[in-house]
Amino acid sequence: MAITSSNGFTRRGLLSAFAATALVAAPAYTAAAGYLKGAGDIRRLRLYSGRTGESIDTIYWVEGEYIPEVLKEINHFMRDWRNAKVMKMDPRNFDVMAAAHRLMDVNEPYMLLSGYRSPETNAMLRSKSSGVARNSLHMKGQAADLRLKSRSVGQMARAAKTCSGGGVGTYSRSNFVHMDCGPVRTWGG
Repeated sequence: MAITSSNGFTRRGLLSAFAATALVAAPAYTAAAGYLKGAGDIRRLRLYSGRTGESIDTIYWVEGEYIPEVLKEINHFMRDWRNAKVMKMDPRNFDVMAAAHRLMDVNEPYMLLSGYRSPETNAMLRSKSSGVARNSLHMKGQAADLRLKSRSVGQMARAAKTCSGGGVGTYSRSNFVHMDCGPVRTWGG
């Protein structure tokens, strides 16, 4: 079923219309913007959830504007899968994720391990692991833990760090990278 926005565009129609256009996937405040000069003014996010089996491949920004209906769809996709709670995610994190994806030049969707985390879920995870922050940006809708089969954790982390759009945590033993839109910082290995 195609979702049609109030301006008459369907998500599928937008994808078709812009399929041949180079993608911009970085917020103006990050270093990635320099890598994307001359590209079309659209941003795309591709994700798969191993937890729910759902996937999303969507353009969420066109010509300087986030698409509210698409942001809601991404928010739902990135919900706390343990209790189905949804949070309004910070779209700046989508920009970091999309910019890193573009810099790696891959078509494979990210596997989303964790997007929004409710306080209850965060407390439960924290009780089991010292690696879970008490005030995690996951609880604020500003973080995602991601994996790619076709790229190493090191490659993903380097791409995310290049974007200078927030925190990048490298979890080599668990095979994922944390990307957030909080203060610029790095950790892990």
